Amino acid sequence: MAMMKCVAMFGLMLGASACADAGLATRNAPLPTLGLGVGTSQVVTRDYSVQRMQFHAPDTMKVSEGNGYYPLADVVWRGDPVGDRIAQIGAIFETAMDRGSADLNGATPVVVDIALKRFHGVTERTRFSVGGVYNMVFDMTVLDARSGAVIEPAREVAANLSAPGGNAALVAEMHGQTEKVRVTDYLTQVLHDELRGEVQTAGL
Repeated sequence: MAMMKCVAMFGLMLGASACADAGLATRNAPLPTLGLGVGTSQVVTRDYSVQRMQFHAPDTMKVSEGNGYYPLADVVWRGDPVGDRIAQIGAIFETAMDRGSADLNGATPVVVDIALKRFHGVTERTRFSVGGVYNMVFDMTVLDARSGAVIEPAREVAANLSAPGGNAALVAEMHGQTEKVRVTDYLTQVLHDELRGEVQTAGL
């Protein structure tokens, strides 16, 4: 009887273990494969040629010109003269995309859609004291330039660049490394990396 109880208990343990493993595998599975039929997804190497970029930001974004250490806002930018901050940021993305996609001469012409979610730089007070971080968050969608079909659904990209403070900021400025130069160069590399390599997709 004791032997039969042990066997039954071992069987229950195996069943519980199998259920736990199955749940873990589902949670860790690449998102594009979930809910798709067998054989509908594939891993492909990006082979893009960027035709143009679409940049937009919601009208509800809060822009701050305050000079506190950390304004509570969606957009904080001091790398250009006072003006339309969203338009200035859009121009930065445009330049970065032009540079970052310059060597992408693949067979698939694409349009890259950028939806800004956050662009939080540093204020004058922060930059010339403790320094901080340029926190840039946006959704990127890749579409076929010929058909308009979605190749890569919207995915969030978060890019963080350190912002030197105090004397380090002054030295960087003296060497031509202004806020705008540093942020544009960094975004150029980010966009370049996001449009290369492999991607799991439901098919191009």
